[in-house]
Amino acid sequence: MYGISSLPSSSKREDVLEHLLMRVKIALLERRDRMIKLYALRWVPPTIQGLVRDLRVRWALEEAGMPYEEVLLGPDDQRSEAYRKLQPFGQVPAIEDEGLKLFESGAIVLHFAERSEALMPRDPVGRARMHAWMFAAVNSIEPAIINLAQVDLLYKDEEWAKIRRPALVDLVMNRLTSLSTWLGDRDYLEDRFTAGDLLVTTVLRMLRHTELVAQFPNLEAYRKRCEARPAFQRALEAQMAAFAKHAPPQP
Repeated sequence: MYGISSLPSSSKREDVLEHLLMRVKIALLERRDRMIKLYALRWVPPTIQGLVRDLRVRWALEEAGMPYEEVLLGPDDQRSEAYRKLQPFGQVPAIEDEGLKLFESGAIVLHFAERSEALMPRDPVGRARMHAWMFAAVNSIEPAIINLAQVDLLYKDEEWAKIRRPALVDLVMNRLTSLSTWLGDRDYLEDRFTAGDLLVTTVLRMLRHTELVAQFPNLEAYRKRCEARPAFQRALEAQMAAFAKHAPPQP
């Protein structure tokens, strides 16, 4: 048992407590500095909510179990000199990750996939196949789909768009046919879920205003299977929560 003289004085106890609190504050600040920052849009019209490409990064981070904080931008922020130093084109998403500044959703997803086996297989063949599907998503599939989506959602009443649309639909159907043939009765594009599936699914979602994907039952089932993943659901919920919070007042 301690004698009375061995007990620390009240002032010493306060000094120790203050020191511990300061160490906790420093640790929290250091942790915040290391936290991944994801730059996303504060609000977009309902027609494209759930499609903005920061969803890809949110989904990847959720699959990998990596915490992040969002930095929400408005139009003025996108045009600012400070943001253009991070994202030269003023688009989203962009990230800051322990000193690394990175833009383009595909590059960001790949960055995190390289750090998580949940997104990228560790064997060389599996990694190479994942890379191929990531490139296919943004190079072979997305351009055709985004062209059609832009015509339908932005220019549908324009005469040139009405003339152009049938050719765009034909190209999209060609891509979907090829993808469906490859997928067959697989659950995923390869033998497991990877970042390639993540990107392909987010591209297929851009056709949600049409019934084109539904014409391929295996692709429709594949899309729903990927969207049913808990990580996707958390990512979508986070994006939609930001949009709801910053929605402009109704007239």
